[in-house]
Amino acid sequence: MGLFGNAHTVDPSKAAQEYGRLLGQGEQIYGAYQLIRDIMLFTDRRLILVDKQGLTGKKVEYHSVPYRSIVHFSVETAGHFDLDAELKIWLSGTPAPIEKTFTKGVNIYEVQAILSQFVAR
Repeated sequence: MGLFGNAHTVDPSKAAQEYGRLLGQGEQIYGAYQLIRDIMLFTDRRLILVDKQGLTGKKVEYHSVPYRSIVHFSVETAGHFDLDAELKIWLSGTPAPIEKTFTKGVNIYEVQAILSQFVAR
């Protein structure tokens, strides 16, 4: 993690070692992104959001989002150099989107490409 908590890419094999207990048999991680304390895991079956809570981060909430429940998503960048970007994901039956902010260190277009690959199935 960077000095100011910048988002960064996590090697999928390292993410699989750390979060393997969350994966189903044969499930593979294709992309992993650290967002300050939280992490987003893109597997071949679903999006997993790991939300560390509280001051110590010992309390953790795991959200499992099947790709078939994603009805729309958007990426908004701050400008030409893409220093900050926001990803919004709308789920079926939920009016408010899931919102995640990415700072420099993550190629938001790579994140969008992975999401597009699995949502389009």
